[in-house]
Amino acid sequence: MTSPDSPYIVATDGACKGNPGPTGWAWVAADGNWAAGAIPQGTNNVGELMGLLKAITDHPDVAHLHIQADSKYAIDTYQSWMDAHRRRGWKTSTGAPTKNRDLLEQLIAARDARKAAGLPDVVIEHVRGHRGHVLNEWADERAVRAAEHAAKGTESAWSSLGGHPKLDVAEAPAKKR
Repeated sequence: MTSPDSPYIVATDGACKGNPGPTGWAWVAADGNWAAGAIPQGTNNVGELMGLLKAITDHPDVAHLHIQADSKYAIDTYQSWMDAHRRRGWKTSTGAPTKNRDLLEQLIAARDARKAAGLPDVVIEHVRGHRGHVLNEWADERAVRAAEHAAKGTESAWSSLGGHPKLDVAEAPAKKR
């Protein structure tokens, strides 16, 4: 059993078939809980941001949420860019319209909800993808499955928090692709 002061570790990932194309997102926690979702049309960056967003919103009461992500785009967006885009009226530094504004607004709202609840901001750590990091491998496996499901044209989501079994994350998933 972990103490309330221990970090709750969650890895996130996104996947896209074609980029743009059918998109999947996922998060997988060190305790085997997980969630994944399918978006019929998106980009890899949308999948990465959705994985991050869902990891935060699915854990509203976790004080020490520690997220591991292989996407520097998602990390930089959360830690720096989203607030800068908002300050500039949802424009990039070059004046172009900000991509994925809807997701950035949701990430800001999720961060601000944690702050309003008296919780610290999430800690985000960069991990190298596809390099044997077990939780990242599981998040990738779930995101790829979700993108494959999205290729059927259906938007949906699944979660161990909603009745699906937890994963055994003691070892990386078997490579079946």
